[in-house]
Amino acid sequence: MRVRRLGWAGLEIEADGQRLLIDYVRDLTPLFTGWKPGTGLVEPTGRADAALVTHLHRDHTDASALADVLTPGAPVLRPAPGYGDEVDNVTTLSAERELALHRLATETVDAWCTRGLGPFRVTSVPAVDGLGDPQLNWVVEADGQRIFHGGDTMFHGSWWLIARRFSPFDAVFLPANGPVVDAPHLQPPSPLPAAMDPGQAAAAAKILDARHAVPVHYEPEQPDKIPGYVEVTDPEEEFRAHAGRRARVLAVGEWLDLAD
Repeated sequence: MRVRRLGWAGLEIEADGQRLLIDYVRDLTPLFTGWKPGTGLVEPTGRADAALVTHLHRDHTDASALADVLTPGAPVLRPAPGYGDEVDNVTTLSAERELALHRLATETVDAWCTRGLGPFRVTSVPAVDGLGDPQLNWVVEADGQRIFHGGDTMFHGSWWLIARRFSPFDAVFLPANGPVVDAPHLQPPSPLPAAMDPGQAAAAAKILDARHAVPVHYEPEQPDKIPGYVEVTDPEEEFRAHAGRRARVLAVGEWLDLAD
């Protein structure tokens, strides 16, 4: 199995000639108005046979992009719809509408569900979303190797449950930008990170017993300030400092071959 970083939180995974995507996005401007189009994101290398999404924020679920790269009828596994009314669900409604528009073959799953997708065995595991929306993380196994994708989860108490069931991991891909979010529907705002910061991500990697710990969910070439979204200053270097020998920083578009 080998894994390629597609930018932000997106991954392309290959095994036995098939491709699986996680949180692949092509356009982040619907959510991040300060994002520079064409920066920090790359396309998959070919058609994909299945996709996973961790949650329905627009920087993790891009139905138009998925519709263009998935084979017809390819399964898309996703978490449950948001809780509450349209105000509560304002950060998930756009992706929900786009998924319906493109008629993707979505399946809603709960935590601890396992599915076979071609050569891949995928399991949804618990995660905690910083804005209160449903989120899953994913364990993917193929070719006798195992990876973890952390979406943009906060640090939580289920790491040890995941580790007992699946560790060690060949690679874990963990959010590391520690964003503090000030959103109009979440007032008063929290001064605490809405996704893991580098130190928390390194701690999760240690609990999961990762051979390679890869930071994701950051893009150093973006403008210094995206309104209402303040990241840590240098996620890469802070993560290296905390994760030590486990740290493996991938450039956007770079492959990690887990057989090496």
